[in-house]
Amino acid sequence: MNNALIAKTPTERQVEKIVEPVVLGMGFELVRIRFLISHSSTLQIMVDKLKGGIEIDDLTGITTAVSAVLDVEDPGFKSYTLEVSSPGVDRPLTRFKDFKVHEGYEAKIEVAEAIDGRRRFRGILAGVDKEEVLINISEGTIGLNFSLISEARLVLTNKIIKKAFSQKRDKLNKDELSKIVEV
Repeated sequence: MNNALIAKTPTERQVEKIVEPVVLGMGFELVRIRFLISHSSTLQIMVDKLKGGIEIDDLTGITTAVSAVLDVEDPGFKSYTLEVSSPGVDRPLTRFKDFKVHEGYEAKIEVAEAIDGRRRFRGILAGVDKEEVLINISEGTIGLNFSLISEARLVLTNKIIKKAFSQKRDKLNKDELSKIVEV
């Protein structure tokens, strides 16, 4: 399967090898790694909880652990800012299972090579079949081989916002919920 959606460049794949065991050991999984270079360098690491529902304290712990392992393993970066974040509501889809988990939600998918003259697809995810991601577009349901996908992410819609709020609400107890309602 195409792991290049998590880490695209050789530098990002090097970081993936270093930090993935740490992140997995803490009960989380890597969603995406990006090393951005402009006037300053930023290492972005996106993580999610294996059972869903990542919190700020989780991100703080992961940042501390990842920072320590990167200091020891020294991937050779001069100076950089480390950013550890959750995937958010309009998350990137980087693992094959993401396309199954988010079946029924709208997504944008870009492929590396044009298919019938087209590289970008937007539609409703319809699951997976063997090594293909199924998506309902205006012309019907099509299958895109996962290995050809270069970028994919959920589209921010009312449906996905309601799902995120519902999940958060389910985690709050009634006292916490009443405090939110009072504000």
